Amino acid sequence: MKKTLNILSAEEHVDDGDPKVLQLPNDADPLAIEVCLADIERIDLHFPKFTDGRAYSQAFLLRRRLGFTGDIRATGDVLIDQLVQMERTGFSSAVLKEGVDASDAQRQFDRFAAFYQGDAVQTVPHFAAATESA
Repeated sequence: MKKTLNILSAEEHVDDGDPKVLQLPNDADPLAIEVCLADIERIDLHFPKFTDGRAYSQAFLLRRRLGFTGDIRATGDVLIDQLVQMERTGFSSAVLKEGVDASDAQRQFDRFAAFYQGDAVQTVPHFAAATESA
């Protein structure tokens, strides 16, 4: 599986108050935000702890229902075990938890060559894509 998720270390993540970056709390409903997404380049979604998965739903809603094409970034308690699912639900970048080695992330993507069902990014299921290319 080709990795398209941009992996950042905690030191590489810059939060400088840029007005084109939206910090969306993990209890906020993306469908109810009153910000023009056309003016936003990046949306940071926060994982307060790795067991709190609300940001996955937010990312999916932003990509699929709202059609957001900018960077959706995972921040907070982000572990390498979560990266494949993050990519499948619409994240385009992730800031790894402090102390996690970014070079270990690729092994997560190497473990899974393809998925049967569609996702937020590749909406066509594997069987339909295979039929279309045949």
